[in-house]
Amino acid sequence: MESLRDKHVENTRRTLLETGARLFAEREYADLSAEELVRAAGLTRGALYHHFDGKKGLFEAVLDDLEQQAAQRIRVAIDSSADPVERVERAMETFLDICTEPAYRHIVLLQGPIALGWQRWREVDQRHLSGLVAEGAQRLLDAGDIQPHPPELLAGAFYGALTEMSLIIAESDDLALSRARAAKLARAMLGGLITGTTRH
Repeated sequence: MESLRDKHVENTRRTLLETGARLFAEREYADLSAEELVRAAGLTRGALYHHFDGKKGLFEAVLDDLEQQAAQRIRVAIDSSADPVERVERAMETFLDICTEPAYRHIVLLQGPIALGWQRWREVDQRHLSGLVAEGAQRLLDAGDIQPHPPELLAGAFYGALTEMSLIIAESDDLALSRARAAKLARAMLGGLITGTTRH
């Protein structure tokens, strides 16, 4: 049974995460201080450092939550289809939609590499999304729906292309147009690999 202390600890952590998610979505990472974060949360610096080891740790936890939510949404979008090509198409469309959403765009795509550095940002991103890409690539190969390529190379190519597309979308002044162009290119890339004459 959860104790009162455990509930307090979890409530404190959740308050910090919710406050961080709100403020990091509104502000530039570099312009937001730890003092502002804890003041907005109604907590102390000690609580912030105890749970997240500071502002950077809280930011990474918020970003990690967003990446996890994105992966879950993609999973929901693809799980109702058994067709490998359709699953990949749905995954790409859902991911590109997510890239245009304010919180994901600002926190994950625009501020993430700045706050965490490219290497750490990539590690967090891959932890949640690269598995989905690898699974999709393997299903395509197993079904014989695409030309045979080494699975790790195929997954890496898809992941790299979608990552670059997401960053271009995030930096665009016209999100809808950039997202539409990215979707068209992603479909063309997939179509170029599909075998047979029944797929378009």
